Amino acid sequence: MFRPEEILETIKMIKMENLDIRTVTLGVNLKDCVSDDLDRLKENIYNKILTSAENLVETAERVSEKYGVPIVNKRIAVTPISLIIGGAIKDLNREEKIRACIEIGKVLDKVAKEVRVDFIGGYSALVHKDATTEEKALIDSIPRMMEKTERVCSSVSVASTKAGINMNAVKKMGYIIKETAERTDKAIGCAKLVVFANVPEDNPFMAGAFHGVGEGDKAINVGISGPGVVRAVVEKLEDADFGTLADAIKKTAFKITRVGELIGREVSKELGVKFGIVDISLAPTPAKGDSVANILEAMGLEKCGTHGSTAALALLNDAVKKGGAMASSYVGGLSGAFIPVSEDSGMVEAVRAGALSLDKLEAMTAVCSVGIDMVAIPGDTPASTISAIIADEMAIGVINNKTTAVRIIPIPGAKEGDEVDYGGLLGKAIVMKVNKYSSERFIKRGGRIPAPIQGLTN
Repeated sequence: MFRPEEILETIKMIKMENLDIRTVTLGVNLKDCVSDDLDRLKENIYNKILTSAENLVETAERVSEKYGVPIVNKRIAVTPISLIIGGAIKDLNREEKIRACIEIGKVLDKVAKEVRVDFIGGYSALVHKDATTEEKALIDSIPRMMEKTERVCSSVSVASTKAGINMNAVKKMGYIIKETAERTDKAIGCAKLVVFANVPEDNPFMAGAFHGVGEGDKAINVGISGPGVVRAVVEKLEDADFGTLADAIKKTAFKITRVGELIGREVSKELGVKFGIVDISLAPTPAKGDSVANILEAMGLEKCGTHGSTAALALLNDAVKKGGAMASSYVGGLSGAFIPVSEDSGMVEAVRAGALSLDKLEAMTAVCSVGIDMVAIPGDTPASTISAIIADEMAIGVINNKTTAVRIIPIPGAKEGDEVDYGGLLGKAIVMKVNKYSSERFIKRGGRIPAPIQGLTN
């Protein structure tokens, strides 16, 4: 039960501090859609998603109005397409396989528009150890698929603590990201493409959401967001020590997680779908004050990115996880503090001021969720350099047994310091400096970086 003072406090968080439910994501299993016939597979996928999600947006909006809690996005995540397409494309040549994958992407886009969701995730391949023929075809199809769709998000798992790092896939993704940038307006396709290590199967956030093989037929997963709420708390504790600060953040995370679970369970109940998890991530927006960078600055840093930023982010991330875990037995997904540069107004200002570099950002990702996220780089950056950036981030995830990811945007024709305004939640990207020295020979080696010793936990 919520006490009256808790309800009033929550209303304040919503009205003044940008608390919202960032996403209600419906996970849909497509394994029963498998067919040897491509047209039948497309029809099965379309019908399964349509019947599963036809009331999702209406229900989420009704629950949002009932409780007065904004639900910003309604999304769908499906079984990774590479796992269900094999039978339908096994007898096709390479180019025909790629075109078939694109056709599936167009079906996903069509049904997403029909049920009025913002995004649909699951155009995905899990290749952290090796890749099958159908997975290679799907990865090759990503740039052209992005060119022909609007709401489809794609993810590729290239590393895990148990398997190591598939450097062949890492190398490939450098070229895929470059081609996606060239084929889509302002490289927008790259904002819907993410490369993972230790990918979770129940993540409700895009672009990495998919419905994992260990999931049931359907599930509702909720992602909450409250950087503005946490910032307001930290600002009130100007002279507090770090223990007091961490305790206050934990209590705040507890409160906002309870709100998230309440909304998630209500949507689940009305749809007749099992409740999955609540992802307790602090996901920023371009709105003033709704920024993870501003939280770190409220702790005493002049600008996010200066010395001490990694320690401040570590405290924040840990306190959020501890508080959220006390509020729900079903915390999952990514859960932590996100630092997507273009989507966080404070991060944008830190880049503009020269306080936040790509190297410092990489260091900060060792202690937060999720990784190098929504980072714009010069369009002439070599594919091998992009692959090397991915490899570094995957290494952080594999060695530390945590989820890391790369969502990077090489903007054609752009150079360091240029700005690209995507609008909405994607915000404004400032092109960041990339190390000028080559990683070509390193990336050319290929093969697999072996799993670290901490992967041997059996």
